[in-house]
Amino acid sequence: MMEILKTARSLNLPDWWICAGFIRSKIWDVLHGFSKRTTIPDIDVIYFDTTKLNELEEKKVEEKLKSLLPNFPWSVKNEARMHLRNNVEPYFSSVDAISKFPETATALGAKLDERGKVFLTAPCGISDVVNLVVKPTPYFMENKNLASIYNERILKKNWKATWDKVSVHKI
Repeated sequence: MMEILKTARSLNLPDWWICAGFIRSKIWDVLHGFSKRTTIPDIDVIYFDTTKLNELEEKKVEEKLKSLLPNFPWSVKNEARMHLRNNVEPYFSSVDAISKFPETATALGAKLDERGKVFLTAPCGISDVVNLVVKPTPYFMENKNLASIYNERILKKNWKATWDKVSVHKI
């Protein structure tokens, strides 16, 4: 994990974080006593740059990460433009975007500062992830039109198949 964080930091992206399943899955693996990390479908790197809103910029960053660590499934998104794809109000930072992820247990981000100190952001807290609870973030609870997105996601992800102690709540 540190190698991945160091590699992402080396790009000096504005307001960057590695988020979501990269962190959640590691926590759940530990809490389930797994000796080996479960496979993650992607490593979500987000950043916030209002000056470069073209998706091609994200692909360039993704390619750079792949050139540095080719054996990892990088996925890069500029949260300054993701409100357009998600059809919601603009986010004002990466942490704001993380707070509006579908599940509280996934609304997590980690990064390194220039001295190598790890920072965690958890705008919805860490209680749910450490207690193996999947439930909608306050943003998804307040916007009932997002219920179908949340419910489809929990069916697709099927977290209980990997982490049987997880409790999944529907909207």
